[in-house]
Amino acid sequence: MTKKFSFIFFTSFIFLLFAFGLSSCSFNPSVQGKGEVYLQGEWKQDSLPGQKQLLTYSLSDFKFTCDSFYIKVNTVSRVNYGADSCMNRGRWTEYIRGTYRQVKDTLQLRGFFYNADGTLKRENTCFRSGVFEEQYTVKKQADSILNLSTSSSVLPLTLRLTHRISCVPKPL
Repeated sequence: MTKKFSFIFFTSFIFLLFAFGLSSCSFNPSVQGKGEVYLQGEWKQDSLPGQKQLLTYSLSDFKFTCDSFYIKVNTVSRVNYGADSCMNRGRWTEYIRGTYRQVKDTLQLRGFFYNADGTLKRENTCFRSGVFEEQYTVKKQADSILNLSTSSSVLPLTLRLTHRISCVPKPL
């Protein structure tokens, strides 16, 4: 009889521990994060130093909403790197979207390449596809001017704020 009582007591004790453990936990809400307040908005790269002398250059438009980013990269080239169906006479656009986070002065972006219609870009298509990962060192010149530098490019990106956006977190 004592073994049966010990077993019942032990299983009841384990059940109560489990129940208390579950009641103290809660799931994180399924909404996007707030991101960095100073980044919220649409930013445009107007030009590059020495742009006229470059054979190929890209200018980017960034949009930050809450913890998400959207990048439109417009590239101009005077050199034919491949099929004209991709290069469109030396002009093409790439689209990237994903999430970001800032750690100290480093802006970390992680996302994917997309087509203009918003569909995920497949491999073996024109130019880049798949995962996009980049880290920028942020230098804020003014409330409406940002300098982003990265180890993957010699030229820094100077972005001008064109439209301020307020973060309204959306459900995921």
